[in-house]
Amino acid sequence: MTAGGAGPAVVTRALRKVFGELVAVQSLDLSIARGEVFGLLGPNGSGKTTTIRMLCGLLVPTSGDATVVGFDIRTQSEQLRRAIGYMSQRYGLYDELTAYENIRFYASVYGLRGEEREQRIRDQMDELGLTPRRDQMAGTLSGGWKQRLALACATAHRPQMLFLDEPTAGVDPAARRRFWKHTYDLAKRGTTVLVTTHYMDEATRCQRLALLSRGHLIALGTPDEVTRHFGEKSLEDVFIELQRRDEQENP
Repeated sequence: MTAGGAGPAVVTRALRKVFGELVAVQSLDLSIARGEVFGLLGPNGSGKTTTIRMLCGLLVPTSGDATVVGFDIRTQSEQLRRAIGYMSQRYGLYDELTAYENIRFYASVYGLRGEEREQRIRDQMDELGLTPRRDQMAGTLSGGWKQRLALACATAHRPQMLFLDEPTAGVDPAARRRFWKHTYDLAKRGTTVLVTTHYMDEATRCQRLALLSRGHLIALGTPDEVTRHFGEKSLEDVFIELQRRDEQENP
């Protein structure tokens, strides 16, 4: 399902989410271009996952509004969820199913049937190198292979936009490098990607970044622009400084 128009993939206007007395996201204004690889950075508790869950239609904003690939996150959440892919930091595969069965399940959930579904599964397995693992139980795969399988499941329906919430946590550097190659391959074919990560070498691979601190947007731009904005030598230095500030304010 596609929404009309060819405007930005994401537009948020004063997006806000409050849980009791906690303001998780405060007045967030963002615009993300279609086909862009966009990074959302910040220390734990900065509002990254809450932002993603609102943009995926999984959380209703307290105030403000947003559109994602043309769909309103408040009034068109069902259509939105069918147009996006979401790969969370939590393990989302079925251990008792094979790699093939996991992809088949997710493709079916998103409405693929018959030969279209089987061809899509073959394409996914070939692109991600999963064909030799086709009949292996997901629960027996290593971290890197599980990561590839999770990506295949999240993109089985060719989503217009892909949300990746710390997708490479706990996998080795070689697997992370392969994952980013696959991510950029998707972007080159037109998929917009929003990713959160705590690995600063990955953050530098994003075309633009938004930095959050305690729910507030505090910087926006390319990795070099963000680094210069804070007067630091590297993104890692920026991140460490943000974390230090948050710990001082919340001892």
